[in-house]
Amino acid sequence: MRRIRFCAGHRLVGHDGKCVHFHGHNYVAEFYVTGEVQDDVGRIIDFGVLKRKFKGWIDENWDHAFVLWDQDTNGLQAIRMVEPCRVFELPYNPTSENMARYLLEVVCPELLRDTGTHASKVVIWESEESCSEVTLG
Repeated sequence: MRRIRFCAGHRLVGHDGKCVHFHGHNYVAEFYVTGEVQDDVGRIIDFGVLKRKFKGWIDENWDHAFVLWDQDTNGLQAIRMVEPCRVFELPYNPTSENMARYLLEVVCPELLRDTGTHASKVVIWESEESCSEVTLG
């Protein structure tokens, strides 16, 4: 497992509470990786490789950005009024469940291609008390 910390903003379209407004979190993403073959050192994959791949993607796409649903036209329009603007359009509402799902189903397969490993689970922590977990099933 490799843990990556990042800061990002979002809002939840259709939420019936405070999270309908723009706000941010100090997120923690946990990537659980498995494989069948260990190398000569005894590793499935080097932790440094996981850090480079996962932190690199997070830094490039989500860290200090707004993660918004690509159907949130009002939110996207509002964010784009600010210069400079950093926004990532997610194909679904950016709940922690959906963010974990996107990482597991879309990002991890691409990042781990040709490593002999795959991600089996991603956990997204929105706070020290709340997280969502998505596993391959």
